[in-house]
Amino acid sequence: MSLDDEARPAARLTVLAGPSGAGRESVVELIRARSPSVWTPVAVTTRPRRRSELDGVHRHFLTPAEFDRRLAAGELLEWSRLGAYRRGTESGPLRGRLAAGQPVLLPLDLDGALLVRAEWPQARLVLLHPPGRLPAPAVVAAFDHCVAHDRTERVVDELVGFTGSSFLAPARPRPRG
Repeated sequence: MSLDDEARPAARLTVLAGPSGAGRESVVELIRARSPSVWTPVAVTTRPRRRSELDGVHRHFLTPAEFDRRLAAGELLEWSRLGAYRRGTESGPLRGRLAAGQPVLLPLDLDGALLVRAEWPQARLVLLHPPGRLPAPAVVAAFDHCVAHDRTERVVDELVGFTGSSFLAPARPRPRG
């Protein structure tokens, strides 16, 4: 291992989770605008594509049989059922980005975040919640960081550094001594 490798922090998987209506998507959009190197996976789903959606951009639209095949092959990091449909996160592209040194930001609901923690213990879990509405202490204890979504800009300021990047600054040798 070279000094350059030692001086760069490893890229990390950060999961931004929260209850419905916590504002995950708006926070993710602004984090990516400020930190273009942060990658956000495109979810797979069995629900039909809406007219305004593009396959591979908004979601990857799969048949139920293809979803089952990927699930059985262990290709999904996490998945859930939403009514009659299922959605999930492919693990291959995510692992590839992290191996290449690119930080990954994954917006999920609370259950999805806990599934990721079980499969990927080194993931950093961030709980985003409405101000004054912190979930139960047992839920909070499962997360590495909690943020009240009072002002989107403030939340983004706090989370930009938390996502991490292998390419934030040039690597320098560590001082001896």
